[in-house]
Amino acid sequence: MSLSTVVKIAIALLIAFFAIEKLRVHRADQRLRSPVGTTQQQPFADTPVQTATRDAPFVRQGYEIKPLANFAVRARVLSREDYSLGREADLSRTDLALGWQRMADPAVYGPLNVSQGGRWYRYSWRDQPPIPLQEIIESSANMHMIAADATVERALAKVRKGQFVRITGKLVEVSHASGWRWTSSLTRSDSGASACELVWVESLQVED
Repeated sequence: MSLSTVVKIAIALLIAFFAIEKLRVHRADQRLRSPVGTTQQQPFADTPVQTATRDAPFVRQGYEIKPLANFAVRARVLSREDYSLGREADLSRTDLALGWQRMADPAVYGPLNVSQGGRWYRYSWRDQPPIPLQEIIESSANMHMIAADATVERALAKVRKGQFVRITGKLVEVSHASGWRWTSSLTRSDSGASACELVWVESLQVED
C-alpha cells in the first residue's frame, strides 16, 4: 500500500470521526435544551403510561391522598362533566371521558352516543359498535380530575370536548377519617363500578 493511499485512508477516518462526534454533541445539546419540569418526566404514548411510585401520602382539605402510581396520558376529550355535590366534589369537580388509540378518532367515537352522569361515563350505538366493545373499554375511560394547584385548575376549566390533552400526575386513593374512601382503578381493561381513574393532576396541557 502506498503512502498516499495510507494518508487518504487516515484523512477519511478523521472526517468520519469528526462527523460522528459532531452529531453526538448536537444530540446531547438538544437533550440539555429540552424543557425539564419540576415533576418526574413521564413518556406519552398511544395508551396511558403507568409506573410504580414511592411517594408518601399527604393531606389535602382534610382528606388523606395516597399515591398509587405515576400516570401520564395523551388523549382526546370525548366529554366533560362538572360536579358540585358529594364528598367527591370537595376535591374533584370535573370528570373527563378520555379516548386514545382508535377511540381518539372522530370517525370511531363520533357514531357513539357518549354521556356522563353520577361520576360515570356511558356510551351506546345503533346496530353495531364502530369497533369491538372490549377495544372501546380498553381505549377510553372516565377520569376524575383532582387539580394539584391553581394553575392546573385554570387549565382544566378551559378543557372542551374534542380537544387533545396531555396529563401527568398520580393515580391516587382518597380517604377520610369518617371511613369514606375513593380509590382509583389501576387497569385500563375494567368497566363498570370502580373502573374510573382518580387522577391527581400535576400538569395539564391542551393541544392547539
